Amino acid sequence: MIERRPFAELGGADHGWLKAKHHFSFAEYYDPAHMSHGALRVWNDDEIAPGTGFPPHGHANMEIITYVREGAISHQDNQGNSGRTEAGDVQVMSAGSGIRHAEYNREATPTKIFQIWIMPNEQGGAPTWGAKPFPKAERSGKFAVLASGFSSDEDALPIRVDARVLGVTLTAGQTVEYALGAKRQAYLVPAVGEIEANGVRVGARDGAAVSDTELLKITALENAEVILVDVA
Repeated sequence: MIERRPFAELGGADHGWLKAKHHFSFAEYYDPAHMSHGALRVWNDDEIAPGTGFPPHGHANMEIITYVREGAISHQDNQGNSGRTEAGDVQVMSAGSGIRHAEYNREATPTKIFQIWIMPNEQGGAPTWGAKPFPKAERSGKFAVLASGFSSDEDALPIRVDARVLGVTLTAGQTVEYALGAKRQAYLVPAVGEIEANGVRVGARDGAAVSDTELLKITALENAEVILVDVA
């Protein structure tokens, strides 16, 4: 089963410096039919103006994954972590018992990100942050695991939940398969390009909620870049 969520129908907000679209209820956008998808709680599609960003604020008990689509995001937190994550790369913050951080676009052009929040297996624990490059050429035609709570995914950034965040780039006409399993759930968004997922057309920045599906087959109808979250 696949439920498509067209980009044009997503909730959102325009704060001037921040243009945001919400795949699930978030902040002032509330939709009781779209609160979460399994352990996936938030998927925000954000565009941050140059020289602006999110001032220091707190989080707790959430796994927060940021996928940079364009530009770069600069991070700083009260645990002494800081870094700059560029387009195509990923940063992960396990908020744990509590962390305060700031995220800024210090570039000359807008920064565009997917911000993905997944509820952890357990609450508490020491907060952590990390970032890693994931060259698009290395995920051409095959899924790369970007963040994972499974120890077998050694090259992925660690998260504290039985979930995976994956990425793949496809050329027009190319197909990739992902063995999800009927007891798991997935949510996917093409960052770029239109795809077909098990026969359902999904446009750029549309969402697709997948459930009761053993095998997910994705075909690029044009050159595409897809981010997928696999959760319980």
